[in-house]
Amino acid sequence: MEFPMFKDIVYLKTGSEIQQRSYNILTKFSLMELLVPYNPILIGTIPLDIALRGSDLDIACEVYDLVEFEKFCLENFKNHKDYRFKVKSLRGKEVGIANFKIADIPVELYGEGRPVVDQYGYRHLVKEFEVLEKFGADFKNQIMELKSKGLKTEPAFAKLLGLQGDPYESLLNYHINE
Repeated sequence: MEFPMFKDIVYLKTGSEIQQRSYNILTKFSLMELLVPYNPILIGTIPLDIALRGSDLDIACEVYDLVEFEKFCLENFKNHKDYRFKVKSLRGKEVGIANFKIADIPVELYGEGRPVVDQYGYRHLVKEFEVLEKFGADFKNQIMELKSKGLKTEPAFAKLLGLQGDPYESLLNYHINE
């Protein structure tokens, strides 16, 4: 399922302090514009306004040539603090991941050979958005509390929803009863 509002970062402009700071960094450094060839979408905790201070800007990209993506990232981001690029295998697929900092904010570019809307990160974003919409502010506050105690996002959702097994898989398979 696609959620068009996540495809344009303008919603960050009037969001929380972290969202506004993210918007300013993304626009000042033209990150989304630079990444247009890769159909970028900001995923993770910042779009959902459940980011903690120090959370990174996670940007999912549609990448079919990891060598070209690595070259692109090197050309455009190598001068940023803590730049690194790695290729690894996740769920049987080779992916490229670039990490660096802009204005001391960590950034992660994740490149996978399928449309972003079909990638795990985006699918988690959508599911978490639906859950937050369904259960409201108190649930969101509980997620933030668990995260502040060191729990990762998906395990925090799984814990509050009473999901068993792998929290990443169980969350994707969770059905919201209307």
